[in-house]
Amino acid sequence: MGRADQGDVLAETGSLTDAVRDTLDGQTVAMAKLTDLVGGLAVNLTISVLILAAAFWTSGWAGRFVRQAIQRFPHIREDQTLAEFASSLTRYAVIIIGIIAVLRRLGVETTSIITVLGAASLAIGLALQGALTNVAAGVMILLFRPYRVGDQVLIAGKSGTVRHFDLFNTEIRDFDNLKVVIPNGKAFGDVVVNYTDITRRRIEIKVGIGYDDDIGKALAIAIRCAVQEPRVLKEPAPWAKVTALAPSTVEVTLRCWTAPAGFWDVSYDLLRKVKESFDAGGVSLPFPTQVSIDESPPRARHRAGGQPPP
Repeated sequence: MGRADQGDVLAETGSLTDAVRDTLDGQTVAMAKLTDLVGGLAVNLTISVLILAAAFWTSGWAGRFVRQAIQRFPHIREDQTLAEFASSLTRYAVIIIGIIAVLRRLGVETTSIITVLGAASLAIGLALQGALTNVAAGVMILLFRPYRVGDQVLIAGKSGTVRHFDLFNTEIRDFDNLKVVIPNGKAFGDVVVNYTDITRRRIEIKVGIGYDDDIGKALAIAIRCAVQEPRVLKEPAPWAKVTALAPSTVEVTLRCWTAPAGFWDVSYDLLRKVKESFDAGGVSLPFPTQVSIDESPPRARHRAGGQPPP
C-alpha cells in the first residue's frame, strides 16, 4: 500500500471517529436534557400534590371556621341551614383555587381554560335552567326566611313540618307521616303559610241551632265552653255571635284563640264540648229535612189505585 492510500485510510478513520464522537456528544446532551425535564416534572408533580393536599386541608379548616363564626350569632345559632350553606361554599371555593394553582404549576395556561369554562357556562346554564332556578330560590329563602326547619307550613297546597332544606328542595313531613319534596322554585314562587311563626291562632266553630231555640242561651253556652277550656287564651276574649240565617237553622259562630302547638286538639275538644253542652241545655241541633210532595194529576193517581176525584 502506498503512502497516498495510507493517508486516505487515516483520513476516513478520523472522520468516522469524529462522527462517533459527535453522536455520543449529542446523546449525552439529549440525556442531560431528558434528565432535567424528568427531574423538573417530578419536582412540579411533587409540589402540585403538596399544593392540592394543602388546598383540601385548608378547605376543611376554612369550612369549619366559617360555620363556627356564623353560629356565634345568637339569632341564627339554632338554624343550621345558613351555616351549612356558607361552609360548603367556602370549602369548594378553596378547592377551586387550589386546582387553579396546581394547573399553573404544571404549566397549563389557566386563562384559556377559564375562558372556555365561561363560554360553556352559558350552555350549561340553559340546560340546567330549572335547577338553577331552584338554587336561586333557595338563596332567596335563606335571605328572607319565610320558614325554617321545624316549622309547620302550608306550601303549594301541602301541609306539614319542614324536616330538611337545601339549595334545591324543601322536604316536609305531612300529618300522615308522608315525605313531601317541594322544589325551592315552587316554594318561593307560591303562597307560603307559616303556622309556627306566630304566638296564637284563632279557632272558629260554627253550629246551627233551631229557629225556636233561645239564641241568647246558645251564645252564653258557647262562651262558657270556651272560658272553661284551660287551653283557650283569656286575651283576646272568646267571641260568639249569630253569623247567618240558613234555611232550617240559625248559625252560631264561636271564635277564640289558643297556642299554635295545640290548635287541632283544642278545636276538636271544644267542638265536642259545645255539642254536649247544647244537648244538656236543651238547645237543639236540627238536621236538614226533606218533604215529598206528590204533584201527579188526580186521574193518574186514581188509575194507580187511589181514590177517584170528587
